[in-house]
Amino acid sequence: MKYKLLLVFTIFSLYLHAQEEVEYLPYGNMDSWTVRYIKESFLLGGKTRALYVIAKTDTIRKNKPYPYDSDDSPWCTSNAYAKVLGVEKAAVSVIPERRGNGYCCRLETTLQTVTAVGIDLKALATGCVFTGALLDPMTMEGCKVPLKTMDMGVPFTKRPKALMLDYKAVIQKDKDLVKATGSTKVTSFQGQDAGEIVLFLQHRWEDADGNIFAYRVGTAYERITQSIPTWQNDHKLPVRYGDITQSSDYKTWEKLSKDRFMARNSKGKMVPVQEVGYKADVEPTHLILQISAGCQEPFVGCPGNVVWCDNIRLVY
Repeated sequence: MKYKLLLVFTIFSLYLHAQEEVEYLPYGNMDSWTVRYIKESFLLGGKTRALYVIAKTDTIRKNKPYPYDSDDSPWCTSNAYAKVLGVEKAAVSVIPERRGNGYCCRLETTLQTVTAVGIDLKALATGCVFTGALLDPMTMEGCKVPLKTMDMGVPFTKRPKALMLDYKAVIQKDKDLVKATGSTKVTSFQGQDAGEIVLFLQHRWEDADGNIFAYRVGTAYERITQSIPTWQNDHKLPVRYGDITQSSDYKTWEKLSKDRFMARNSKGKMVPVQEVGYKADVEPTHLILQISAGCQEPFVGCPGNVVWCDNIRLVY
């Protein structure tokens, strides 16, 4: 009898597996990259930097100052082009890297140095890739508060049961955190940085004053707290629908949403996405997906942390 039950359970398991549908996000295989070449100002040394965009060259909207993105790619990266008081600067923290016959995405936390008139200015940059757009070029305000330059989320109405991806990581566990905001001062203090994978499904609406509100429909979240030297293929993060306040990870997750995500409203202004509650029974309108080499606030992290990601898919 027990063998018959085992056979039934095995067949049922195979049946359920066969019912899964796996769908790549556009450009989720990380094999299509376009390079923007930015010549930095003579004041900063006049070097030419390569900024990488996840899209095909022929889909890039080159004549639009905002966003400098693709007509059919949902992805943006923390690679940034800034133009402040006529001074042009590029910051690179995301690059393509060879993997087999294709590419993957390498996200790295780096302490970047800019030498201006003989003075070394240092800024901590955390590599991340996200669905949305980045203000381009970045202004003085954006350089001070990077989150205000990130238009987070893309239109999306489906209800996946899981996020699937391949990843590996190097996490520095024996080093202090560093804070560097673009001045000559670099501060070190005790703490632990970690890689981060975040998925939010939101149902958004805008009021007459241009404020954006949202219900959280679904949540998937994971921190990468230790080095993982070999590729973890087909890694799944389940999407939890509705109220997650009873989850053991609730406090960690909710640190993410408090004024963290911004979006451009219908008036062209960047405003916070104000989440007002959880609702599992409404249709999503937007998908926020962010993969990062760090989990700290802007300009804070651990240099040397690296997360590689590839083959980003949704499971239904």
